[in-house]
This record gives sequence, structure tokens and C-alpha cells, in this order.
Amino acid sequence: MKCLIVQPVHADGIALLREAGIEPVFCPSADMATVARMIPGCEAVITRDAGLSAAAINAADALRVVVVHGAGHDAVDKEAASERGVLVCNTPGANARSVSELALGLALAVARLIPAADRSERAGIRGFREMETFTELSGKTALIVGWGAAGAGLGRMLKAAFDARVLVYSPRAADVEGFERMEKLEDGLAQADLVSLHTPLRPETRGLINARALSHIKPGAILVNTARAGLVDEAALAEAIASGRVAGAGLDVYSHEAPSGPLGQSNRVIFTPHLGGATLEALRRVAIGSARNVLMALSGERPATALNDPVRSYA
Repeated sequence: MKCLIVQPVHADGIALLREAGIEPVFCPSADMATVARMIPGCEAVITRDAGLSAAAINAADALRVVVVHGAGHDAVDKEAASERGVLVCNTPGANARSVSELALGLALAVARLIPAADRSERAGIRGFREMETFTELSGKTALIVGWGAAGAGLGRMLKAAFDARVLVYSPRAADVEGFERMEKLEDGLAQADLVSLHTPLRPETRGLINARALSHIKPGAILVNTARAGLVDEAALAEAIASGRVAGAGLDVYSHEAPSGPLGQSNRVIFTPHLGGATLEALRRVAIGSARNVLMALSGERPATALNDPVRSYA
């Protein structure tokens, strides 16, 4: 049997496949035309943020399972997979600590304008410290939007390290570990010095942080997004930062145009290239988890992280 590896994954995950007799097939490009050309003959696919399109799924002739390397699965056409009897699952939680740590790092970097300060020093510009204002995180109020593994991890870090008051807006979360639950997003936004987004992209969360939401945000708040770009109306955020209502933003996810657009003109916006789960430790955990899901599905078992119900058996 074969498993198509759409994007590079940690070698330990590949080794696990090989030990089980699964031949890894490596895509030279994550372009879906290339994927569609290489997918015939493969029973499994492991993909990262490139996802898997309907065209690629329909080009398959032996496909039984698609595993998302990580939590976000909106780039996989699950409807097309279900129609073809293909199971889709993900590997949530394996990279959560790395995402939580990056969110915290972005919050600190925005609060102290670390990248802008570094650029000023390298350029020989004096007076940066006197021209800008900086804030602490200690004792502040944080709103966590989406209480999954990464959001909960950040909440615990903020409480333990900074004695922060942690608010949670997460309608689907059954338990928020004793932190304060917000029934309305606006109520949390009005109180929070830091807003960190960790919710999946769904129809009801697309554009969640829009002009209306930002009109409720506490003046001087910091926004961090390590979840999905579509959660934020970038034009509205740029206006809020330009007006001073939002102090700054740390964005690990954003549109292709954002760095060259209005957001990119502000030294109070920090961009990182989707680094959330890109630590050595997280990449190893996620690759091993992805490989295990492939092996489980190909043996006829249904992984606990299955995302769809194929119309025909995948076993």
C-alpha cells in the first residue's frame, strides 16, 4: 500500500509508515494539479495546510483515508471525500503547546514592539523608546476565543505566568476549567487587554472579528491570531489599529495581500509565516499521530479524530 505525502513531515512519521509496510510517495509540489497526478494508486494521503481538493480526490482510484497533519481541516474537501467513501481525520492537540507558546510570544512581542525596536536599532535610529509606548501582560485581562487544546494551553500559561484574569468565549466548549465564560463575544472584547483567537473557521466564525466586533473592543487591546485568517476582517483591523483603538496585532495567519497592504504599513503589526505548530517537537508528534491514523484507518478501524461519515465503507 502507498501513502501520498503532500507536504514534508517529520522523518519519524515516515519511518512508522515504512515499518508497517506502507510506501511513502512524496509530492514534489503541493499544487493540487501535481497532487491529482500522483494520487492514483495511493490508499492514503497525509496533507498539511495545502489540504486536498475535490479534483485531487476524484483523481484517486484507491484512496481510503486522508489525514490532516494538524488540527485545521477546512482546506480538505470533506464533501467530495464523503461522496467517494473516503475517511478524513485530523491530528488535533499534538501541536497545541507550540501554538500556545507562539500566541504568548506574539502577545509579548506586540506589547513591547520587539520587532520594530530591533529594526530601529539595526537602522541606527535613536529615540525609539521615547517615541513609542509599551505595556505589560502581568495582571491584565485576556479573552481566549475558542477553548480547544491551544486556547486552553494559552489560558493556563497566562494565569500561571502573569496572574492574568482569563475570560473564555467558546460556545461549543463543555468545560472551561473554572475560568470565566463569556456568553457574548462583545462582553469579553469590552474587558480584554489581550484577545487571542483559537477557534476553527466555520460559517459562523468567518469574519468573527469584524468592524462591529472591533467597535466593542477595549481601547488599547492587543489581538493575536494563530488560528485561521478568515476569522478576521483585515480591513477593519487595519482601521482599528490606525485609529489607535487596537494597540497592535500578532498574526500567524493572514491573507496573501496583508503584509503588503495597510496592515503591513504598521510597526504595531507582526506577521509570522504560520509558525504555530512548526517546532521540532510538535512536528514530530503530529507526524507520528498522522501516521498512526493512517495505519488505523487502513486496518479498518475508525480513528477517534474522524471528521466525516463516508457513504461507503473505507475498509
